[in-house]
Amino acid sequence: MNKLLSFLLLLVISVSLAACNSEDNSEDTAADTPESDDSTVTYESEFGPVEIPADPKRIVALAYAPNLHSLDTEIVGADQWSKANPLFEDELSDVSQVTEAEPETVLAEEPDLIIAGANMENLEELEKIAPTVTYTWGKLDYLEQQIEIGKLVGKEDEAREWAEDFENRASEIGREIKEKHGDDVTVTVLETDGKGFYVFGEAWGRGTEILYQAMDLNMPPKVEDAVSNDGYYEISQEALSEFAGDYIILSRGKNTDISFTEDDVWQSIPAVKNGNVIEIDTEATSYSDPTTLEYLMDIYKEGLLGEE
Repeated sequence: MNKLLSFLLLLVISVSLAACNSEDNSEDTAADTPESDDSTVTYESEFGPVEIPADPKRIVALAYAPNLHSLDTEIVGADQWSKANPLFEDELSDVSQVTEAEPETVLAEEPDLIIAGANMENLEELEKIAPTVTYTWGKLDYLEQQIEIGKLVGKEDEAREWAEDFENRASEIGREIKEKHGDDVTVTVLETDGKGFYVFGEAWGRGTEILYQAMDLNMPPKVEDAVSNDGYYEISQEALSEFAGDYIILSRGKNTDISFTEDDVWQSIPAVKNGNVIEIDTEATSYSDPTTLEYLMDIYKEGLLGEE
């Protein structure tokens, strides 16, 4: 009997020690394993709610890469035009080039969030890879778009603070320009590829948002009428003088043939005679993100006020 009691007592003690050791090992393992942040939030997109990571780490930007870059957001994939842009090519040099035409290029980056344009192809395929948020170009103005992207990546306050500050600074510069040149001063934004010529409205990149919205400067009436339907308008070389304002913003590529500037039509334009032509690089100025806008505002301030 005593032997039986002793055996049972030893058995109870052994079981208890094993349980304690198991619990200790479990606690050690839990302590050594880092917690993964897999929390999500619901983003109310233009096309309905999308469940996205609360803190996305691997963003593929098929569109709006410059806006994300301006928010110092990590990007693992971007479109070819953003990567080739002179303002971003260095910073995005290590970012993979992706395209919606080849969803496998997006899949290879193992994204946790994809940002695309609403008109892009293969959106259904992209949605199978990762949560995908799309925007319709032009539905939001340039400031609202930046704030919305800030909201998407958890940086709304930062985006909103920049937007308010930029709008105030640009408005003040616009006031100074009107004081110097008169309230009726006109500006034409003209772009050429060496073959065709185009004038732009108030929301077509090239800093049109700065000039016509934030600074509240005027287009020549003929330009305003011409761009009223599509936002831009193609004109002939012979008609350049008809659409020229007091100042001309000439957007062109670095290798664009500008022999037209030697022609009598160009040379007869008052803005040209007065030295009121401000040249910008088309490749660097087609977007409307904070980096591009700050870059252009410095150019326009110097060109329209003579101040750096």
